[in-house]
Amino acid sequence: MALPNDAFMLLSVVNTKLRDNYDSLDALCDDLGEDKERIVSTLASIGFEYIEELNSFK
Repeated sequence: MALPNDAFMLLSVVNTKLRDNYDSLDALCDDLGEDKERIVSTLASIGFEYIEELNSFK
């Protein structure tokens, strides 16, 4: 499954996957073959950053 391009949809999908299936953003990206920097920069563009301790974008 490819991750959505829309930033708000991406936020929802990534946070759900982090909560339910992955213990880190690195693990999610490795498993799905996604570019971590694309995810981080896309979500930063709408004001969210990855909080490692929470394993979530806030």
